[in-house]
Amino acid sequence: MTETLKIAVPNKGSLSEAAWKMLREAGYRQRNDSKELVLYDEANDVEFYYLRPRDIAVYVGEGTLDLGITGRDMLLDSGAEAEEVMALGFGGTRFRFAAPEEGYEVADLQGKRIATSYPGLVQAYLDKQGLSARLIHLDGAVESSVRLGVADVIADVVETGTTLRQAGLKLFGEPILESEAILIRRSGAAPAGAELLQRRLTGVILARTYLMIDYNAPKELLEKVFAITPGLDSPTVSPLAREDWVAVRAMIPKYQAQEIMDELLAAGAEAILVTAIHACRL
Repeated sequence: MTETLKIAVPNKGSLSEAAWKMLREAGYRQRNDSKELVLYDEANDVEFYYLRPRDIAVYVGEGTLDLGITGRDMLLDSGAEAEEVMALGFGGTRFRFAAPEEGYEVADLQGKRIATSYPGLVQAYLDKQGLSARLIHLDGAVESSVRLGVADVIADVVETGTTLRQAGLKLFGEPILESEAILIRRSGAAPAGAELLQRRLTGVILARTYLMIDYNAPKELLEKVFAITPGLDSPTVSPLAREDWVAVRAMIPKYQAQEIMDELLAAGAEAILVTAIHACRL
């Protein structure tokens, strides 16, 4: 008898809704009441624990829970004995420095006061750059710290940059980190049941990334249309009652769908249809 797989999921914040949705699409039960702290999915023998995103890496790193969904920035900031298993394709952000005036460079951080909610992440970056600075740890709203005289610059998660601009701050330097939602596990561990979860999540990611395209084309044009829709391995071709014509089916990148349809039409294809993929295993 296998042990129940224990998975940590964000209970709130920018990653929570997207994480619940992905798990549902992967075939797992998720809570309907935001006050539920633990949910047992009997069909899959999985227990979900709804925790603060910042705490998830710690629980997983200590081995209390087997797997978790959190942000890459939070994992690295935590210093926990946990590692990234796979990226999940949502919650993308950049971690950047910002200052109240133009002309700042990373080298100018030497000796400065830096306000941040991610001291572990920033300290690791400064150490790598050979810089020394005083870190001011704030739980949130770090963009106000410069105006209030607490810090000289800030280091924070940036999505659109609107909040920083409203605070009179300007970005400088390259991103410290490109972050997104990730699946994590304890370093070096391989929990039983984790492989199935990964396979299902990969199926969801692929289904969101690709579409299925169907069209009819003359046999003499197959080489030309195959170059436009090569598929993952190769297109599927079926004979039509119409002489010297075939039906073609292939997976295409979602973001290129309109362009591909235009190219197929120009190449001589007809009856071009694009449909969503709800789940897949490849």
